[in-house]
Amino acid sequence: MTRRLRSLGFLTIGLFDRDDPRAGHETTLSIIERGERLGFDSAWLRDRHLQYGISSPVAVLAAATQRTSRIRLGTAVIPLGWENPLRLAEDLATVDVLSGGRLEPGFSVGPPPRLDDVAAALYPDTVEHEDFGYERLARLRRFIAGDAISARAGTEGIEEFSERVEPHSPGLAERLWYGAGSARSAAWAAENDFHLLTSSVVQAGETTDFDREQHAQILLYRETHHAGERARVSQGLVVVPTDTASPEQRRRYEAYAEARRGRIGIPHGPRGLLFAEDLVGTSEQIAERLLSSRAFPEVDEVAFALPFDFAADDYVQILEDIAGRLGPLLGWAPGE
Repeated sequence: MTRRLRSLGFLTIGLFDRDDPRAGHETTLSIIERGERLGFDSAWLRDRHLQYGISSPVAVLAAATQRTSRIRLGTAVIPLGWENPLRLAEDLATVDVLSGGRLEPGFSVGPPPRLDDVAAALYPDTVEHEDFGYERLARLRRFIAGDAISARAGTEGIEEFSERVEPHSPGLAERLWYGAGSARSAAWAAENDFHLLTSSVVQAGETTDFDREQHAQILLYRETHHAGERARVSQGLVVVPTDTASPEQRRRYEAYAEARRGRIGIPHGPRGLLFAEDLVGTSEQIAERLLSSRAFPEVDEVAFALPFDFAADDYVQILEDIAGRLGPLLGWAPGE
């Protein structure tokens, strides 16, 4: 079964210079604005801590709500090990209200990477008691849904208190995504009614073939989810169309992909992570690769990832080629 692509999105890490961080953040906002003008359905931000990429995607998306009117705004993904679920629920609801209901937050669970390096700053007194598993995400969802969390509701003097997180944004709890990379996490997302974000990294299972493993996880998710074939799945791969690229851009793009090709087909780390191949070429070549794969024909939403360290002009060319050439070859049309 091949599904027509109905939702075209892109994902960026939002790099910035250590000594001039505003310029990079402004570039990210400009890219989101351009994406809306090009007809993209969604724009997604990654989350990076103690690095030179966006550390607060929710804050950046708050700014994006005031510069856009239609495009959906997502996070792919917020690692909850860095967050207080109650405070994050307030921030997400606030941004969703500002956007008019366009926020699509995605999350992951697990302890922060290199936890020993940051534990004293992040959880100086409680790190050994923190639950970094699925319950942390379930708690966040309950807060977003409006479950009561305080008995102190009503009027006290001149102040009024609510029993739930405020502001409350109806519908936000039904727009939550989980960034799954394993069969276990894909099944959990389905059982708990989260939409599925599957990316360019999955955990090896029966094989070391990325496409086979991702395909198996998508099928498992839909078999487990109550909505079955209607369950939402978004795929995020690195695709770099070269239709309107200059010769110099093409050389850099191909060198980028070649430098990363050696990691393909080899499980990495204790979890046995597999990486997807970066797709660089004309839109016709990329479309052929995608449509002949196992996983892509199973999805009808994508958030194609922009390579981390390209220049702003490169991103403009890539986005214009995706929206103007690649998307239509995959069955997508803007504004549908």
